[in-house]
Amino acid sequence: MNERARKVTREKKANSGGRGSTAKGATAPKNVDEYLAAVPEPARSTLNRIRAVIRSAVPAEATEAITYRIPTFKYKGPLVAFAAFSNHCSFFPMGSSAIEAFKDELKGYRTSKGTIQFPLDKPLPAALVKKIVKARITQNEQKKQR
Repeated sequence: MNERARKVTREKKANSGGRGSTAKGATAPKNVDEYLAAVPEPARSTLNRIRAVIRSAVPAEATEAITYRIPTFKYKGPLVAFAAFSNHCSFFPMGSSAIEAFKDELKGYRTSKGTIQFPLDKPLPAALVKKIVKARITQNEQKKQR
């Protein structure tokens, strides 16, 4: 790569605006533990709490994986995911239906079509995460029966 190409690459990286997961490095993490190890505090503790709540709500057959460079739980298809970013953490219920179903309980959180954002140092309420996970389990089970 010549000097001009290296400069353009550096400029693109510098102009990326901080988008992308905090744990995003040169190589994708191989598993959720590796992802979380790369996340700085206080987001790491927050995501560990979210992970524990999700684990307590999913069936034993559910698996954890890294999908699109973020931790994802799978059960009869993608279930939920979570990630840390520079200014917030996100919970991804894999679609808008769960966000719509719990919109009253999500007031005070920034939401979009498929994302719930929350502060780096304050996880979503455990009861709410469990409800969303249970709703997603039901959706995935119904999908697989068709």
